[in-house]
Amino acid sequence: MSRLTQPVGPEDHVLGSADARVTVVEYVDYECPSCARALGIVSDVMDQVGEDEARLVVRHFPLAQIHPHALGAAMAAEAAAAQGSFWSMHEMLFENQLALDADSLAIYADVLGLDVPRFVNDVTSGQYLPKIQADFNAGVQDGVNGTPTFFIDGERLDRGWEAETLLDAIRQSPGEPKSRRGLTRPRREHAPR
Repeated sequence: MSRLTQPVGPEDHVLGSADARVTVVEYVDYECPSCARALGIVSDVMDQVGEDEARLVVRHFPLAQIHPHALGAAMAAEAAAAQGSFWSMHEMLFENQLALDADSLAIYADVLGLDVPRFVNDVTSGQYLPKIQADFNAGVQDGVNGTPTFFIDGERLDRGWEAETLLDAIRQSPGEPKSRRGLTRPRREHAPR
């Protein structure tokens, strides 16, 4: 079983309380059909267990060789995060994953009320490549070889990711010691629906 080697830090996108008993880390590719299916499942599971029970951390794992728009979408998510809208863009990208070209990304930014010129500049500048590459490299080090991949309190979940499996894994986890939790960014917006 693989272990998570990169602790949750301030650069991560975290939904839920820093004091949650369990930490769920998900590696995603915005062009991956399985990740899109997992979005609703994960959202439902997190609603069922609540923010005090579990927090969700999303990391990028764009499989650019098979998903040509995945990297651009990850950069769009980061550009939205810079304007306080990571989770809204995260949901928007999965709901529209058949249209992840640059023009569509700009439309999504407009729909979300973002500063579109800033967003486009941020996406095209490449400034988020180091963060995305760091997520990807950490995933490789952690044994991620496809998406979505989940870790529950640092242990890779190898039993699938259906709702019942995720709920069982969260409920059966003894919880992560606070000393291993790492830092989190304050939650700035509501969870995707």
